[in-house]
Amino acid sequence: MKSFAEFWPFYLKEHSNPTNRRLHFVGTLLVHLILIYSLATQQWMLLTALPILGYGFAWVGHFIIEKNRPATFTHPLWSLAGDFKMFYLMLFGKLK
Repeated sequence: MKSFAEFWPFYLKEHSNPTNRRLHFVGTLLVHLILIYSLATQQWMLLTALPILGYGFAWVGHFIIEKNRPATFTHPLWSLAGDFKMFYLMLFGKLK
C-alpha cells in the first residue's frame, strides 16, 4: 500500500466487527480524556498510560473478537491515523 487512501478500505475490513470498533472507540476516547486531563493538570506521568489504554482495548478487539492481527504491526502510522479517523467518524455518526 502506497497511501492512506489505499490503506483505509483494508483498515475498515480489519475492523468489520462492531464490538471491535466499539473497543477501539473506548480506547481512543480514553486516550483523548487522559491527554486532556494530563495537559490541564500537568500530571505528565499519566501520558505513559496512553499506549496501554489505546492499544489495550484495540488488541483485545483484534485478538479475541475479530481474531486477526492488528494493522499496527505492519503499518503503525497509517493504523494510528485509521484509529483516529474511525473514532471521529463514529463520534459524529458518519461511519457506515
